[in-house]
Amino acid sequence: MKENVVLVDRNNKPVGLMEKIEAHKKGLLHRAFSIFVFNSKGELLIQQRATSKYHSQGLWSNTCCSHPHENENIETGAHRRLKEEMGFDCELKEVFSFVYKAEVDNGFIEYEFDHVFIGKYDGEPKINPGEIAKWKFVNPEILKEEIKNYSEKFTEWFKIAIKKVS
Repeated sequence: MKENVVLVDRNNKPVGLMEKIEAHKKGLLHRAFSIFVFNSKGELLIQQRATSKYHSQGLWSNTCCSHPHENENIETGAHRRLKEEMGFDCELKEVFSFVYKAEVDNGFIEYEFDHVFIGKYDGEPKINPGEIAKWKFVNPEILKEEIKNYSEKFTEWFKIAIKKVS
């Protein structure tokens, strides 16, 4: 099944729909969300993207990220996708949004109006192996050092958002 993304302008006003892969090939601005879940120790749950993903395969990223469906509230989409990818749900709070544009592998361009959510969870995820290869909780300060020293191992949006999250 083909998935559409909501195309938006720089003010987050919807301007249309487009199939997800096509929007990423053309580099058109669309709505997205990124979720950062911390445990009670303050560690961030990160994931390594599955090698079957269409871009950024095998790179480490935030807990979960995706796109809301047409006519779907962004927070509702975030909860839906957290359950689909990580196998759990938790309270989420939107903390900021940002626009970024980055060329990624396989000829795709990420150009997203990204809504960032934060949550708290102490359990063990039940990952969807079609989406995620590995996961771990990590201290944010250690993570920032790792990103500084090994930038190529992390997704573009994650490298931007992590600076404002922790």
